[in-house]
Amino acid sequence: MIVGFPLELLAEGLPRTLVSLGRAGKNDGFVWRYTRMTEKERMLSGKLYCPFKVGDNTWEKSREALEKFNSMPWQQEKERMQVLRDIFGHLEDDAVIVPPFYCDKGSQIYIGRHFYANTGLLILDEADVRIGDHVFIAPRVCIYTAGHPIDAGVRRKDLEYAKGVTIGDDVWIGGNVVINPGVTIGSNVVIGSGSVVNRDIPDGVIAAGNPCRVIRKITEEDRENWERQEQEYLKDPDILR
Repeated sequence: MIVGFPLELLAEGLPRTLVSLGRAGKNDGFVWRYTRMTEKERMLSGKLYCPFKVGDNTWEKSREALEKFNSMPWQQEKERMQVLRDIFGHLEDDAVIVPPFYCDKGSQIYIGRHFYANTGLLILDEADVRIGDHVFIAPRVCIYTAGHPIDAGVRRKDLEYAKGVTIGDDVWIGGNVVINPGVTIGSNVVIGSGSVVNRDIPDGVIAAGNPCRVIRKITEEDRENWERQEQEYLKDPDILR
């Protein structure tokens, strides 16, 4: 505990915790305790950190899990998904990820219901990656949370930063899309193949390009058109039920 901490340093952003000074059941008051951030705390807060000093063993643990996941027979889908479920922050029971798959840690990936990712998904989860329900991801999509300093001198010192990625519900992401650190993609969104998403995408739109930009809104006419095609499919007498 730092006693007599100068008030003029309070604005420097040091983390602090309110702790009791009471002893032996006697509450004598409270004081702020100032502590330095660990490398992992800096990583999770978006500050510069050294990835080689995080020391939480998640990278090593995920190497073993990914080697097992990517080498298991295709018939063992249920068992294969459990391997990822054991290292992810959260992964719903009906999620499907087709090998090969790669992530850095796994513990900072949170995935909702009815999720499907085709082959080659890559997630660098130095910060949280949160994905909603009913999200479809095409082959070879990359989701990055790690970034490096623009200044070469600082970059040489093995310092980096991380910013989280959030993807809403009912999102379809086309093949070979790159999603960069700090991006939020809203719900009911289609991202066109080959897009590089480097800014937030709002709800209810089709977006594509490099850089990715909104092409148009998803409309009532879109819904009516696809519902008509669904009804035609359901009425087709040649479809095996």
